[in-house]
Amino acid sequence: MLSRRHLLSLLAAGTAMGGAAGLTTGVAHAQAAIPDITLGDPSAPVTVVEYASYTCPHCAEFHSDTFKDFKAEYIDTGKVHFIYREVFFDRYGLWAAMIARCAGPENYFGIADLIYAGQGDWARQGDPAAVADSLKRIGLQAGLSQGQVDACLQDAAMAEGLYGWYQENATRDGVRSTPSFLINGDMHSGNMNLSQIGQLVDEASS
Repeated sequence: MLSRRHLLSLLAAGTAMGGAAGLTTGVAHAQAAIPDITLGDPSAPVTVVEYASYTCPHCAEFHSDTFKDFKAEYIDTGKVHFIYREVFFDRYGLWAAMIARCAGPENYFGIADLIYAGQGDWARQGDPAAVADSLKRIGLQAGLSQGQVDACLQDAAMAEGLYGWYQENATRDGVRSTPSFLINGDMHSGNMNLSQIGQLVDEASS
């Protein structure tokens, strides 16, 4: 797991983004405010919080095999308020989240889809610089500019803020693995198909 000390050492050394031009210093004094990424009606009868890591193969499977249908059947119909929260077991997952958040909440899931779809390529590279470059290319593919992706991956305050936010969430909700789903306050761990998560949502709403 990515430790706070390791994260801060990466930021201080200016190497966290795989060769990106230096990071802003003083991150301990300037944490960024981190908003939740949400979909659906906040007043829906069921709230589903997904905890996921961009380097988790089971998370990628859920988003490629199940999420589209889950969104259509439960989120878009007003049955579920969905909240997506990133988990950081490694620095690559942190960098991916920074790219996904780069274009704002309204474009988040479009970029997330590209990151998950390419996970087998970018997340398996051994060289941090290659990983950072691959994530930048995904950002460019999504319509971000070179300046935007460079700035996002050099935002040390955001990296520090995201990691602190993740730690608070994981401690409060008892997150131990990904994907995990907090459904109206009850935690369920592991990848699920539409039938499995749908049954849990239906039970929570009854």
